Amino acid sequence: MSLGSVGELSAPSTWFLAIALGALAGLVRGVTGFGAAMVMSPPLALLLGPSVAVPLVLILEGFAAAPMLPGLRRQARWPLLIPILLAATACLPLGVLLLTHLDREITRRMIALFVIGFSLMLLAGIRWRGVHRLRTSLGLGALSGVMVGTSGIGAPPVILYLLAGSDHPATVRATMTFYVALISIVALTVFLIQGLITEKVLMLALAMTPLFMAGVTFGGRIFARLSEERFRRLTIWLMLAVSAMILIA
Repeated sequence: MSLGSVGELSAPSTWFLAIALGALAGLVRGVTGFGAAMVMSPPLALLLGPSVAVPLVLILEGFAAAPMLPGLRRQARWPLLIPILLAATACLPLGVLLLTHLDREITRRMIALFVIGFSLMLLAGIRWRGVHRLRTSLGLGALSGVMVGTSGIGAPPVILYLLAGSDHPATVRATMTFYVALISIVALTVFLIQGLITEKVLMLALAMTPLFMAGVTFGGRIFARLSEERFRRLTIWLMLAVSAMILIA
C-alpha cells in the first residue's frame, strides 16, 4: 500500500509510524553517533514521499546535533571541514533540483541504494586510504552536497574520508557533527526557498522531536554500557534490512 502522497500526512497511522521511526532513528543516533538519517530516510520516503521525508529528516538531524555543538567546537578539524562544507554547499542545489524533478519512485530507490551501499562498505571495513588533499576534499564535498539535496543522506562519503586519517576519534566525531549540522542548515534554507518546508512538514517534525530526542538520550546511555562495535553492526544490519525492503516495495 502506498502512503506517499502529501494528502495522507493527516492519517493517524502515518503519524504514528513516522513518530516510531523517529524514536528508533534517535536511538541509533545516540548509540553510534551517526545513522539517524540512514535509518529514517528510506522508510519515510516510502511513507511520506521523498519531498517530505528529506527536509523532515534534516530538521530532526539538526535538533540532534545542535546541543552538541558548543562542546565540540574546539575539537573539530576546521581546515579539513571548511573545503568539504563549501563544496557541498555549492553542489547542494543540484541535489534539490533532482529531488523536485525526478520521479518519486526513482528517488526513494536511490535513497535506499545509498544506504545499502554505505552499509556494505562499513560491514566490509572499507575506508578511504588516500591522503586528505584539497582537491579530494572538494570532490567528496561536492558528492555529499548532491546526496544531501537529493536524499538527506550526505554523510557516508565524508565519514569514510574522515576515518582515513590519523585524527583522534573525538576529533572525527566533532568534525562530522559540525558537518552534518551546518550542511543541514544550508539544505533547509534551500528547501525553504523552494517551498518544500510546508506547515505539515513542520507539524510532523514537532510531533517526532520528543521521542527522537528521547531516543538520542537513551541511546547515549546504552552506548556507555554496551560494546560500540557490536551495536554498530546491529545498526548496519538494520539499515540494510530496511533499505532492502524499501528497494523492492
